[in-house]
Amino acid sequence: MPNSSIGSQFINRELGQIEFNRRVLAQADNKNNPLLERLKFLCIVSSNLDEFFEVRVAGLKEQITLDTHGFGPDGMLPQQVFKLVAEQAHSLVARQYRLLNQDVLPGLANEGIRFLRRAAWNDAQREWIKAFFFRELMPVLTPIGLDISHPFPRVLNKSLNFAIELEGKDAFGRSSGTAIVQAPRVLPRVILLPGEISTSEYNFVFLSSILHAHVGELFSGMSVLGCYQFRATRNSDLFVDEEEVKNLRVALQGELPQRHFGNAVRLEVADNCPQHMADFLLEQLGLTRDDFYQVEGPVNLVRLMQVPDRIDRPDLKYPPFIPGLPLTLQKKKAVDIFQIIRKNDVLLHHPYQSFQPVIHFIQQASTDPDVVAIKQTVYRTGTDSLVMTALIAAASSGKEVTVVVELLARFDEEANINWASRLEEVGAHVVYGVVGHKTHAKMAMVVRREEGKLRRYVHVGTGNYHPSTARFYTDFGLFTCNEEVCADVNEVFMQLTGLGKAGKLKHLWQSPFSFHSQTLIAIGNEAQNAKAGKPTRIIAKMNALLEPEVIKALYAASGAGVKIDLIVRGVCALRPGIAGLSENIRVRSIIGRFLEHTRIFYFRSGGTHAMYLSSADWMDRNFFRRIEICFPVLDPRLKKRVLVEGLNTYLRDNTQAWEMDSNGNYRLRSARASKKLCAQEALLAELAVARQPEGQ
Repeated sequence: MPNSSIGSQFINRELGQIEFNRRVLAQADNKNNPLLERLKFLCIVSSNLDEFFEVRVAGLKEQITLDTHGFGPDGMLPQQVFKLVAEQAHSLVARQYRLLNQDVLPGLANEGIRFLRRAAWNDAQREWIKAFFFRELMPVLTPIGLDISHPFPRVLNKSLNFAIELEGKDAFGRSSGTAIVQAPRVLPRVILLPGEISTSEYNFVFLSSILHAHVGELFSGMSVLGCYQFRATRNSDLFVDEEEVKNLRVALQGELPQRHFGNAVRLEVADNCPQHMADFLLEQLGLTRDDFYQVEGPVNLVRLMQVPDRIDRPDLKYPPFIPGLPLTLQKKKAVDIFQIIRKNDVLLHHPYQSFQPVIHFIQQASTDPDVVAIKQTVYRTGTDSLVMTALIAAASSGKEVTVVVELLARFDEEANINWASRLEEVGAHVVYGVVGHKTHAKMAMVVRREEGKLRRYVHVGTGNYHPSTARFYTDFGLFTCNEEVCADVNEVFMQLTGLGKAGKLKHLWQSPFSFHSQTLIAIGNEAQNAKAGKPTRIIAKMNALLEPEVIKALYAASGAGVKIDLIVRGVCALRPGIAGLSENIRVRSIIGRFLEHTRIFYFRSGGTHAMYLSSADWMDRNFFRRIEICFPVLDPRLKKRVLVEGLNTYLRDNTQAWEMDSNGNYRLRSARASKKLCAQEALLAELAVARQPEGQ
């Protein structure tokens, strides 16, 4: 559980992230969730922890190495934080594997889905697996015997490896007692056995089990004394001196391969690994016992994420649904998206409502002869994107296409580099934003010639232009042709692509210029209104709340009597419910089927009910080191929708809502069965279209 220094007004960020993963892990423990979905939650925790170690723990280690003695906002030194992180991460991982082995896997076995250990293989399975090893594994495996001419290899980040203990001499008379075998990433980590040799509906075998069974084939004439799987996690932050390089894309292409070989920050080994081998691996990787995680099962649980997709058991998964559409877009004939936007602003609430209109917006613009220009930001879009394909088509047809590609979108750098190259090949204007500031704003603008003059249409959103994540991230997207909002969006594009002073925006709050100050002003206005005896209210929903000045402003507003509800999915550094400081603030986190990703900021604002949506959380990086936008919902009808769908429904949730106390601990809200409300299920029922599984 979080434990920042006594008296501090802030919860530690790293400890808050572990607490968030405890809430995710609780979904795997929740027997109301379908079994295969529970398996996915176990994998999500592993994926989250991978990034946590690659970035946050790696950062702590760098601070310790540099002998940084500065206290964080939570009042702790990096060394103190690291010790607490190590303790709590070990506890979390132990619970994760207990759930896997004692609950989820036995439950799946009862449903005919089994992961077979070597001792359970029958003769037919053993023969098939042997043939698989010689056909699929043996040709691509490269054992490395360790001696003075073969030092310990620099194993790839998060790759599956095996440390082999050997006895005897090889063909050259060498008697090295240790070898390393890396499993190539092209190989599946879980293999589905053919139906004719399966003893249940689905029989899976781990790649590690196959290699364990036949590792002796790699060392002819020698005896294998032991085979132990291990996995090293490395620092994955990229370093590119943006002020020194002349071409950011070329520099980044040169830096990307090094991500796989950063300094090690964690070692995971299987439970059969003996003490002397663990110590050897730790020494080779430059790690200590605090960095050592011994687990009962596969060291790479993330690779189990694909297993549910290979199993045709709808009864063990969430019920399928078809994303809905707003009434204005529910037409059987081809929809003219521009005509609809001219009549009224259009709001989409993903994943309950379809992402297809966003794709259609860009696709129609790419083929419309009246469209003269398209501008768009790209942060994460995926390797196979209809939006990017449409932009390429538009540029190929001679339209003015400008794309602001963020090359430093963590873990999406390679995909973004590839899209940038393809866009440039067809004549699109590709820019990489502003040095020192990631472009995280989500904006698309279409310029169309209508009745002899140019009209702008924009889409702004809280999430990425990524159709895949739009199926399981909650986000809002807004279409508008409001001239003042469009002028603001155009001004932001001009800043990104050109040079000059930032112009004044009428409606948008923008990082790094006005977003932080406007947020403080909005919170301060509620405090002033409360002191004047006027009705006040703040409701804010985001992924993380960390920025100290905003937290202090919220504390001050609470002291003035403002009722504040914060819906923070992940890390919240603010301590709620402290008398004299934050007694009017409540914090909750919603964890469920979908990843809560919307950023919504509501202020009663003297009765005007200001409602903003944003690409940004209330974090230092979003306020000061990124290009972000926070945009208003001006249409009263849509403003009410955001209030009801995005905020009030979540405040009423009593099945997936975790309430935070002043120490940073969370308690799951509960209610009588007749009074239960799950916000995500309620929104699915209201906005999406139910779809019966096939065969039902």
